[in-house]
Amino acid sequence: MKRNMFIACGLLSCALTLQAQTRDGGIDVQMMQQIRKAGLTPSDRALSNAIATNSIDDLARNFRNAGPVDTYFSVETPKQNIQDQKSSGRCWLFTGLNVLRSKFARQHKDSLKIEFSHVYLSFYDQLEKANLMLQAVIDNAGKPFEDPRVQGFFKNPISDGGTFCGVSDLTAKYGVVPMEVMPETYSAENTSRMAKIVSSKLREYGLELRKMVADKKSKAAIKERKTEMLANIYHILSLSLGEPVKTFTYAFKDKNGKQIGKPKTYTPQQFYQETVGSPLNGTFIMVMNDPRRPYYKTYEIEYDRHTYDGHNWKYVNLPMEDIAKMAIASLKDSTKMYTSYDVGKQLDRKRGYLDVDNYDYGMLYGTSFPMTKADRIATFDSGSTHAMTLTAVDLDENGQPKKWKVENSWGPNYGQNGYLIMTNPWFNEYMFRLVVDNKYVPENIMKVSQQKPVMVVPEDPLFQEDK
Repeated sequence: MKRNMFIACGLLSCALTLQAQTRDGGIDVQMMQQIRKAGLTPSDRALSNAIATNSIDDLARNFRNAGPVDTYFSVETPKQNIQDQKSSGRCWLFTGLNVLRSKFARQHKDSLKIEFSHVYLSFYDQLEKANLMLQAVIDNAGKPFEDPRVQGFFKNPISDGGTFCGVSDLTAKYGVVPMEVMPETYSAENTSRMAKIVSSKLREYGLELRKMVADKKSKAAIKERKTEMLANIYHILSLSLGEPVKTFTYAFKDKNGKQIGKPKTYTPQQFYQETVGSPLNGTFIMVMNDPRRPYYKTYEIEYDRHTYDGHNWKYVNLPMEDIAKMAIASLKDSTKMYTSYDVGKQLDRKRGYLDVDNYDYGMLYGTSFPMTKADRIATFDSGSTHAMTLTAVDLDENGQPKKWKVENSWGPNYGQNGYLIMTNPWFNEYMFRLVVDNKYVPENIMKVSQQKPVMVVPEDPLFQEDK
C-alpha cells in the first residue's frame, strides 16, 4: 500500500512538474498524450527488438536491390593505383593529385607514371590557411566579436578539408614533389590532434591581433607579429609533418619500375613544370548543381579559398543534364575529373555501390522522406562532403548515362577494389561539384563562367569543404 502511494505521488508530481514547466509552445500534458499515441503497438514489438539489436542499414537494406553489382562500363579511363587518405580530411588533395598524375601518365602513353607527395602540399595548405585566418581576423577587427563572420574565423580557424581551387593555387605557388621524397607521417594520416593544437594557437593569436588593431598598433607592427606567429605554426607543422624539401634528386621510372635516364636535381617548382606544366588556374571551370539558385549563373564564395592571395571558390550553377554531357565528353577523351558528392547517402559499403534504392528507411520506420535535393541542401540535410575522381561512365543505346564509377581514396580494399559505382539516379541526387577542362565546356557555358559572379556567404549550407 505504501509503495502504491509513492508511485501515485510520483506520477502526480511528474504531471504537476510538466504543467509547471510548460509555456505556450512547449509540450504540455494534452500534447504529450497525443504524442504517446504514436508509441509502440503489440505488433511493433518484434520490429523494435530487431532494431534494438541490429544495424539499421542491415534491416533497411532493399533485398530486391542487393544482387551483384554490374561492373561493366562502356567508357572508362586507364586505371591507376588506389591511395588512402587514412584518418584525414584531404580527399580534395588526393583527388586533385589523382587528376594530375593521370594527365602525366596519359601524356607519356602510360609508359611513365608518377606518385605525388600529399604531405608536401598538406604542409603548405595548413600554413596558408593559418595565414588566411589570421589576416581575416585583422581585416575584420573593426567588427564586434559577436559578428557572424568573426565568430566563423574563431569557430573554425583551420581544417584539412578543401576544394580544387586549393590544388590549383597551392601547386602553382609551391610546386609538387614525388611521394618518395616526402612520405606520409602519422600526423599527416591522422590529423585530428595536430589540427586541435594548431587551432588553439590560432585562436590565441587571433585575440592578440584584434587587440593590436584596437590599440591602434601600426600595420608594420601587426605584420611583424603575425609573421612571428606563423613562424611558430611552421615549427609545429615541421615537427608533425616534416619540413618541406627545397631541392631533391629524382629519376623517373617506367611502368615496370626501371629507371629512365640519370637522376636530376629539382626544386618543387621545377618538378611541377616537368610533370604538370603550366598553372592550372584558367584551364578549367568548376560547375555545381544547386537547384535552389538560378541556373546558368556564376557564383563566388567569399573567403572560401586556401591561400589569402589565391582564388575564391567560383562555380557555374548548371542543371545535371549539362554537367553529365561535359563529364561524358571528358571521359570519352580519357580525361579523369575532380568531382564531389554527399557520399554517405544510400552507400552500400560492402558492395561499394551507391543507389537511391539501396535502403528503405521509410518502410522500416513507417514514414517517408519526401524532401527534394533543394530542400535537403537548404536544411543542411545534404551537401558536398567528399571528393573522388570520376573515371568511367556506362551509356545506354541512346548515349545516356546509366551508371558512373569513381576512384576513391579510402584504400584498395574498400568497395570495388578502391572504386565506387553509382547509378545515374543517385548521381543526379547527390553529386554536387565537377571540375572540367575548358576544352570540354560548350561555348555558352564558357560565356556564363566569365560573367561577374554573384557573391555568396561561406555560411551557406552547400559550401562545406570536401573531406
